[in-house]
Amino acid sequence: MKRLFNKRGIAVVATVVVIVAGGLFAARSVNAKATAAIPTAEVKRGEFVDYLKIRGEIKARNSKVLTAASGSGDLQIIKLVHTGTQVKKDDIVIQFDPTTLQRTLEQKQTELKSAEAEIQRQRAEGHMTEEQNLTDSLSAKYNVEVAKLESNKQEILSDIDGQKNKLTLNNTQQKLSESQQKLKSGQLGLAADVEMKKKKRDKALFDVQLAERQIAALTVRAPADGMVTVLPNFRAVMWGTPPPDFKEGDRAWPGAAVAEIPDLSQIRFEARIDESDRGRLNAKQQANVHIDAVPDKDFTATIRDISTLAKLDLSGWPPVKNFAIDIQIDATDPRIRPGMSANSRIAVENIPDTILVPAEGMFQKNGRSVVYVQKRTGFEERIVQVGRRNGTTVQVVSGLQGGERVALKDPTETAGEKQ
Repeated sequence: MKRLFNKRGIAVVATVVVIVAGGLFAARSVNAKATAAIPTAEVKRGEFVDYLKIRGEIKARNSKVLTAASGSGDLQIIKLVHTGTQVKKDDIVIQFDPTTLQRTLEQKQTELKSAEAEIQRQRAEGHMTEEQNLTDSLSAKYNVEVAKLESNKQEILSDIDGQKNKLTLNNTQQKLSESQQKLKSGQLGLAADVEMKKKKRDKALFDVQLAERQIAALTVRAPADGMVTVLPNFRAVMWGTPPPDFKEGDRAWPGAAVAEIPDLSQIRFEARIDESDRGRLNAKQQANVHIDAVPDKDFTATIRDISTLAKLDLSGWPPVKNFAIDIQIDATDPRIRPGMSANSRIAVENIPDTILVPAEGMFQKNGRSVVYVQKRTGFEERIVQVGRRNGTTVQVVSGLQGGERVALKDPTETAGEKQ
């Protein structure tokens, strides 16, 4: 009986051992499968680069700006080519409504014709008066000559008749002098009147030519070959939203910049930065620019200028004051267009020979920074001390060694999802 019990006990113990061993094997298999499904990355020792990331847009270094005519008041746009349109030199880019200036031109042309008619009338009247004065002067000369002849007969005439002839001569000479003076003054008066009419005509001619120039300026042509970029209409801005681009039907104020034709041989990155970031940057600092529309290429660049004074930024609400930064891009690309959105990364600090972990491999648990170090049987949760961070990398001050591998996903969450 005792022997039978011992045999049964041994059998039960053996069965339990097999079950436990099978369970452990199954658990290890499941853990191994779960471990294999989680991506990992190697912990490396190297240089940590802390960089500042800025969002902005691409602009041309030099552009030919097309503006509304000055001195013509607000003008309505009746034709405007779209952004991205390729144009040749002298192609029409903007056409403003000429209706008002056309009426002004017609009025000034009427005034010019009236002024020219007045000159002709004044000259005709003056010539008639001059002819009459000249006739009077010639008649007076004739009378003087006759009076001289009569006066020469004094020797054969009585003293009374001689004195009469002498008086007649004096009278005719006086009338000749008066007629000559009248002729001269009439000529001077005519010249003065005509000159006054000419000044009025010249003023009317200037007004006509000005109106013609203003009408010609309403047709804005491309100064060179290139691609058109329509500019924002700041009169149409709404608080909290960026201003829309000009469009047909909008009214432009005198001198308003409506469009531009950029020179794409030199491009730049423009953005706004906070005061805290401005203190970390300086001119001639190297940068890297990534353009959203050119995803397969990054561009080297250099900070060209940072504004010394803060300016009001109306692109958001409430408006804030910040600083403009201008970054010169070293090379260009045929795919680049002004106005494209881009990011710039600027290195602001370098820490050599330190432990680096991908940002995806760092987790927060109960207010502490932890990583999951890969072991043979799974992942070990380990608390680490973090130094600096950037967008992709975390500097670890203590708790890790180079060459170890860490999980890029939380193994505890992955295990919970599988259950």
